[in-house]
Amino acid sequence: MTIYRSRDGLRHQFRDVLNFYYPACLDTATGGYVAQLDERDGHVYDARTKHLVATARGVHNFSLGVLADGPHWCEYAAEHGLQFLSNAHWDDERRGYDWLLDGRTATDRTRYCYGHAFVLLAGARAYQAGIPDARAVLERAFDVLEERFWEPDHDLYADRATPEWRTVSSYRGANANMHACEALLAAYEATGDDRYLDRAYTVADRFTREVTSATDGLLWEHYTEEWEPDLSYNEDQPRHQFRPPGYQPGHHVEWAKLLALLSDYRPAGWLRERARDLFDTAIDLGWDDDHGGLYYTVEDDGEPIVPDKYGWVHAEAIGASALLSRDDESYVDWYDRLWEYAQEHLINRRFGNWYERLTREHDRDGPNHGPEVEPGYHPLANCWLAARALEDDPDLFETDRERRD
Repeated sequence: MTIYRSRDGLRHQFRDVLNFYYPACLDTATGGYVAQLDERDGHVYDARTKHLVATARGVHNFSLGVLADGPHWCEYAAEHGLQFLSNAHWDDERRGYDWLLDGRTATDRTRYCYGHAFVLLAGARAYQAGIPDARAVLERAFDVLEERFWEPDHDLYADRATPEWRTVSSYRGANANMHACEALLAAYEATGDDRYLDRAYTVADRFTREVTSATDGLLWEHYTEEWEPDLSYNEDQPRHQFRPPGYQPGHHVEWAKLLALLSDYRPAGWLRERARDLFDTAIDLGWDDDHGGLYYTVEDDGEPIVPDKYGWVHAEAIGASALLSRDDESYVDWYDRLWEYAQEHLINRRFGNWYERLTREHDRDGPNHGPEVEPGYHPLANCWLAARALEDDPDLFETDRERRD
């Protein structure tokens, strides 16, 4: 039985991840965060590059630290990052968030829905945590998403635009809409404003039930302007960093998590049924029976395309299994199994942070030393969700007293 069925176990892992990034991540000279920490020993390999997603995720992480009664410095760290996000990343002339900075100088101003969704998420969690000016960040990000990316003819968001907003790409992506749904749910939790919940429900319903009917309910990643699946997209680049071809078990479990959360606020029976279906599909297609763990990308019959094991995939599966366990105790077994796998292979035993990627056989082939976008966001978010699930139904989990006894 895993130690992560207890509040103490989850709190310990949560703080380990925060402690890996703090205080090294604080850029006190330029502002914002230094996200490029080597996952093996924590040394900074790039102190200049500031990625919009990494900045927003950092604000989210430290805001969760406040909400989870974490270390006292979480509030300062969240406020520090939020100020940089709302000033350095924001292009006031063109009214959008810059994608990539060198220090405080924009080097890529492409407008990504994905990035703006994470700003909305950061603003929502910071507002929940009582960070000053967070509500303004939340509302500004939502306004940009609605005015620039929302397509009412499709009830989904477009993917990206040029810096001056003159041209919107014909590419349509599942990932941007998934994270927009996540951020909208957080905005609803923070504010109680139904417009965020309504939009989250619309995106979830449209994508996970209607769009995916073209691929027998499986979640394809890449679409045309009319939201038809582009099955040949990047087929010659199976290891593309952000947009690989194939089906991703990790996104199936991530959507399962979001549908389970959405069902807490909307009494629609299909939500939990579809959540279970997506989680079960991820396991059926993606679990490596020989070496353990979930593949990164697969064909529709489960044949692996990229058999690597990513930390974020398993963190999301943990969060999803915790939430699904509230209705079906069989998912507790997967919760345990996933934590055991993470402990054995994915968690750095020295520092407690999670490795980004392993080979199928769990070898580390060297860190990715490009611009960082994952400063512990997935394990922190899903530790927090697991703790919420424990509070909702403590009988499904071992209590702290039982563990001590």
